[in-house]
Amino acid sequence: MKKNLAKFTHHAAEWLLRVAALGLVLMTVIVGWQVFGRYVLNSSPSWSEQAALTLMIWYVLLAAAAGVREGFHIRIVALEEAVGPKARTGLRIVADIIVAGCGLAMLIWGSELVARTWSHIIPSLGLPRGMAYLALPLSGALITVFSLERLLEEAEGEDVEDEEDPRWS
Repeated sequence: MKKNLAKFTHHAAEWLLRVAALGLVLMTVIVGWQVFGRYVLNSSPSWSEQAALTLMIWYVLLAAAAGVREGFHIRIVALEEAVGPKARTGLRIVADIIVAGCGLAMLIWGSELVARTWSHIIPSLGLPRGMAYLALPLSGALITVFSLERLLEEAEGEDVEDEEDPRWS
Protein backbone atom coordinates (compact mmCIF):
# COMPACT_ATOMS: atom_id res chain seq x y z
CA MET A 1 0.00 0.00 0.00
CA LYS A 2 2.70 2.50 1.03
CA LYS A 3 4.81 1.59 -1.99
CA ASN A 4 1.80 2.23 -4.26
CA LEU A 5 1.25 5.61 -2.60
CA ALA A 6 4.90 6.53 -3.11
CA LYS A 7 4.75 5.46 -6.75
CA PHE A 8 1.56 7.44 -7.31
CA THR A 9 2.85 10.59 -5.61
CA HIS A 10 6.15 10.41 -7.47
CA HIS A 11 4.35 10.25 -10.82
CA ALA A 12 1.92 12.98 -9.74
CA ALA A 13 4.83 15.27 -8.84
CA GLU A 14 6.49 14.57 -12.19
CA TRP A 15 3.30 15.53 -14.01
CA LEU A 16 2.87 18.62 -11.87
CA LEU A 17 6.34 19.76 -12.91
CA ARG A 18 5.58 19.10 -16.57
CA VAL A 19 2.32 21.05 -16.43
CA ALA A 20 4.05 23.87 -14.53
CA ALA A 21 6.84 24.00 -17.12
CA LEU A 22 4.26 24.14 -19.90
CA GLY A 23 2.53 26.99 -18.07
CA LEU A 24 5.81 28.89 -17.84
CA VAL A 25 6.45 28.43 -21.56
CA LEU A 26 2.91 29.52 -22.44
CA MET A 27 3.20 32.57 -20.21
CA THR A 28 6.49 33.50 -21.87
CA VAL A 29 4.91 33.21 -25.32
CA ILE A 30 1.91 35.30 -24.24
CA VAL A 31 4.09 38.04 -22.74
CA GLY A 32 6.28 37.97 -25.83
CA TRP A 33 3.20 38.37 -28.02
CA GLN A 34 2.03 41.25 -25.83
CA VAL A 35 5.37 43.06 -26.18
CA PHE A 36 5.44 42.42 -29.93
CA GLY A 37 1.89 43.70 -30.26
CA ARG A 38 2.59 46.82 -28.20
CA TYR A 39 5.84 47.89 -29.80
CA VAL A 40 5.60 46.52 -33.33
CA LEU A 41 1.89 46.46 -34.12
CA ASN A 42 0.97 49.35 -31.78
CA SER A 43 -1.92 47.25 -30.49
CA SER A 44 -1.34 44.81 -27.66
CA PRO A 45 -3.96 42.12 -27.11
CA SER A 46 -6.36 42.90 -24.27
CA TRP A 47 -6.38 39.33 -22.94
CA SER A 48 -2.63 38.79 -22.64
CA GLU A 49 -1.98 40.30 -19.21
CA GLN A 50 -4.79 38.45 -17.44
CA ALA A 51 -3.94 35.20 -19.24
CA ALA A 52 -0.29 35.47 -18.18
CA LEU A 53 -1.25 36.22 -14.57
CA THR A 54 -3.68 33.30 -14.44
CA LEU A 55 -1.07 30.94 -15.86
CA MET A 56 1.48 32.19 -13.35
CA ILE A 57 -0.84 31.48 -10.42
CA TRP A 58 -1.36 27.95 -11.70
CA TYR A 59 2.24 27.02 -12.53
CA VAL A 60 3.72 28.49 -9.35
CA LEU A 61 1.27 26.65 -7.09
CA LEU A 62 1.58 23.34 -8.96
CA ALA A 63 5.38 23.53 -8.86
CA ALA A 64 5.22 24.36 -5.14
CA ALA A 65 3.21 21.20 -4.50
CA ALA A 66 5.71 19.15 -6.47
CA GLY A 67 8.49 20.80 -4.48
CA VAL A 68 7.02 19.48 -1.25
CA ARG A 69 6.91 15.92 -2.63
CA GLU A 70 10.36 16.01 -4.18
CA GLY A 71 11.98 17.95 -1.36
CA PHE A 72 13.39 20.74 -3.51
CA HIS A 73 11.47 23.52 -1.82
CA ILE A 74 13.42 26.23 -0.04
CA ARG A 75 14.19 25.56 3.60
CA ILE A 76 16.89 26.34 6.11
CA VAL A 77 18.65 23.21 7.31
CA ALA A 78 21.34 24.75 9.52
CA LEU A 79 19.53 23.84 12.75
CA GLU A 80 18.60 20.43 11.40
CA GLU A 81 22.23 19.62 10.62
CA ALA A 82 23.46 20.97 13.98
CA VAL A 83 21.48 18.50 16.10
CA GLY A 84 21.68 14.75 16.58
CA PRO A 85 19.77 12.15 14.57
CA LYS A 86 16.80 11.88 16.98
CA ALA A 87 16.34 15.64 17.23
CA ARG A 88 16.75 15.89 13.44
CA THR A 89 13.92 13.40 12.96
CA GLY A 90 11.78 15.37 15.42
CA LEU A 91 12.47 18.62 13.59
CA ARG A 92 11.55 17.04 10.27
CA ILE A 93 8.32 15.65 11.71
CA VAL A 94 7.39 19.08 13.10
CA ALA A 95 8.23 20.69 9.75
CA ASP A 96 6.11 18.13 7.88
CA ILE A 97 3.18 18.78 10.23
CA ILE A 98 3.49 22.54 9.69
CA VAL A 99 3.67 22.15 5.91
CA ALA A 100 0.66 19.79 5.94
CA GLY A 101 -1.22 22.37 8.01
CA CYS A 102 -0.38 25.08 5.49
CA GLY A 103 -1.58 22.82 2.68
CA LEU A 104 -4.81 22.16 4.58
CA ALA A 105 -5.29 25.92 5.09
CA MET A 106 -4.74 26.47 1.36
CA LEU A 107 -7.33 23.79 0.63
CA ILE A 108 -9.97 25.17 3.01
CA TRP A 109 -9.61 28.92 2.46
CA GLY A 110 -8.63 28.53 -1.17
CA SER A 111 -11.89 26.65 -1.75
CA GLU A 112 -13.75 29.49 -0.07
CA LEU A 113 -11.96 32.03 -2.29
CA VAL A 114 -12.88 30.03 -5.40
CA ALA A 115 -16.52 29.78 -4.32
CA ARG A 116 -16.76 33.51 -3.57
CA THR A 117 -15.13 34.60 -6.84
CA TRP A 118 -16.60 32.02 -9.25
CA SER A 119 -19.45 34.33 -10.28
CA HIS A 120 -17.04 37.17 -11.16
CA ILE A 121 -15.95 37.05 -14.76
CA ILE A 122 -12.48 38.10 -15.96
CA PRO A 123 -13.64 40.48 -18.71
CA SER A 124 -10.71 40.03 -21.08
CA LEU A 125 -10.82 36.22 -20.85
CA GLY A 126 -14.50 35.49 -20.29
CA LEU A 127 -13.57 33.00 -17.56
CA PRO A 128 -14.75 32.93 -13.95
CA ARG A 129 -12.28 34.63 -11.60
CA GLY A 130 -12.54 31.52 -9.43
CA MET A 131 -10.90 29.56 -12.25
CA ALA A 132 -7.72 31.57 -11.70
CA TYR A 133 -7.76 30.68 -8.00
CA LEU A 134 -8.73 27.02 -8.38
CA ALA A 135 -5.06 26.07 -8.29
CA LEU A 136 -4.93 27.19 -4.65
CA PRO A 137 -7.15 24.45 -3.14
CA LEU A 138 -5.85 21.85 -5.61
CA SER A 139 -2.23 22.50 -4.71
CA GLY A 140 -3.19 22.72 -1.04
CA ALA A 141 -4.69 19.23 -1.20
CA LEU A 142 -1.58 17.91 -2.95
CA ILE A 143 0.75 19.63 -0.48
CA THR A 144 -1.19 18.03 2.37
CA VAL A 145 -0.98 14.56 0.84
CA PHE A 146 2.71 14.93 -0.01
CA SER A 147 3.51 16.23 3.49
CA LEU A 148 1.61 13.40 5.14
CA GLU A 149 3.52 10.91 3.01
CA ARG A 150 6.83 12.42 4.16
CA LEU A 151 5.53 12.50 7.75
CA LEU A 152 4.65 8.80 7.67
CA GLU A 153 8.07 7.93 6.26
CA GLU A 154 9.81 9.97 8.97
CA ALA A 155 7.63 8.50 11.72
CA GLU A 156 8.48 4.97 10.54
CA GLY A 157 12.15 5.78 10.83
CA GLU A 158 12.89 5.75 7.12
CA ASP A 159 15.68 7.98 5.94
CA VAL A 160 13.74 10.58 3.97
CA GLU A 161 16.15 12.18 1.59
CA ASP A 162 15.27 15.06 -0.62
CA GLU A 163 15.25 13.73 -4.16
CA GLU A 164 18.09 15.07 -6.22
CA ASP A 165 16.90 15.42 -9.77
CA PRO A 166 19.80 14.71 -12.14
CA ARG A 167 18.43 17.37 -14.49
CA TRP A 168 19.51 20.02 -11.95
CA SER A 169 23.03 18.68 -11.32
